[in-house]
Amino acid sequence: MKIVVLGGGPGGYVAAIRAAQLGGEVTLIEKSKLGGTCLNIGCIPTKVLLHSAELLNEIKESHKFGIEVKGNVEVNWDKVQNRKETVVNTLVSGVKGLLSINKVKVINGLGKFESKNIISVTKEDGIIEKVEFDNVIIAAGSLPFLPPIEGKELAGVIDSTDALSLKNIPKSMVIIGGGVIGVEFASVYSAFGCKVNIIEMLPFILPPIDREIGEMVKAKLVSDGIEIYNNCKVNKIEKLNENLNVSFSKGTAQLNIEAEKVLVAVGRRANINGLDLEKAGVITEKGCIAVNENMETNVGGIYAIGDCTGKNMLAHVASEQGIVAAERIMGKNSRMDYKTVPACVYIRPELAAVGLTEEQAKEKGIAYKVGKFPLAANGKSLIMNETSGVIKVITDRKYDEILGIHILGPRATDIITEGALALRMECTLDELITTIHAHPTVGEAMKEAVLAVNKEAIHMPNR
Repeated sequence: MKIVVLGGGPGGYVAAIRAAQLGGEVTLIEKSKLGGTCLNIGCIPTKVLLHSAELLNEIKESHKFGIEVKGNVEVNWDKVQNRKETVVNTLVSGVKGLLSINKVKVINGLGKFESKNIISVTKEDGIIEKVEFDNVIIAAGSLPFLPPIEGKELAGVIDSTDALSLKNIPKSMVIIGGGVIGVEFASVYSAFGCKVNIIEMLPFILPPIDREIGEMVKAKLVSDGIEIYNNCKVNKIEKLNENLNVSFSKGTAQLNIEAEKVLVAVGRRANINGLDLEKAGVITEKGCIAVNENMETNVGGIYAIGDCTGKNMLAHVASEQGIVAAERIMGKNSRMDYKTVPACVYIRPELAAVGLTEEQAKEKGIAYKVGKFPLAANGKSLIMNETSGVIKVITDRKYDEILGIHILGPRATDIITEGALALRMECTLDELITTIHAHPTVGEAMKEAVLAVNKEAIHMPNR
């Protein structure tokens, strides 16, 4: 079985490895670096910067732990950038090694369809290689979306890729977009001493997140000195001396903010231009490749995964879709289940969620209950001086089945896996309650939040 994977990101390389494990003869085509957006210009480098910012905050607060730091605490931006590159290169090298071990052939070049069974690859030296296949998995990824704002082409207007590799920490920055990308970069640069303003067109930030939790995040960002403007529309960006001026409106009010950099972070779009999908007869919908639950397109033998499908633009979703596509090709009856997809925001404190928000439960007409446990009552959180968070659990009223878990607090992005497993197993309150949680951990607050659903929490008053 000859299988081609078009794209070497977290969806593509995982699909290639899984198909090879199952006996496929796999060729992976990648026009740039293995690891795709996530490893090179997305999740990983962003989290390296966020970790440095978190460490800086901890050092500044170390006196609260009895640790006195003498003198000024300074950021060596060049070393921060070098560490980012070291981490990225280490992981990319690891992907390369895994593909080699699994006997996946890698071709570096730009691939596009010649027909529904042939892809032509233009290499850096201009040589074109034609690759025939029985099945293909398109994993072309996504690109930052730039809305039609006047002045977006000006020097100093950047996207998320640019924001990872600035030569210096800017004194000020306006971020257009209050989604996950915008909020994470706001957290990074604010911690490094940059004055940050966020402009968001919706009445709230972090649209997919439970509103109660989202408002808690907003309050924390504001307390950190980040100004947030909701219900606003950006009209234009203009050059103003050495800086940029962002003009925006809120209702009838006309507002302006001056900043050194303007980061446009309003989302991403599928990277499918230039694939010549029409030559293979592949249908697209709203700029994305249309697929079913098995990751199959309308053309037999052609699959698509990851951001280019527009389903859920997360690296871990792309990886899982890649496994499903590879296993379907190799005869297994696999299919995607989006019920247990966790969402993570790497700010301080961390935010993670899985399953239904309270708003979604209301929209679906579900009779539900809510349990909440404040991390101010959790011993490990108190030890870490991270007590501003909460764990919120949403359950079905009739069967006590857990429907959603939302965590704002330290280690949230690690702990959320327990929530994802709970949803996967259709876990009830009793099943999670009777699972013994280690002490002292942040994770034991999960059990307390579940107990709180029926007003049975041990370590807080039940009202």
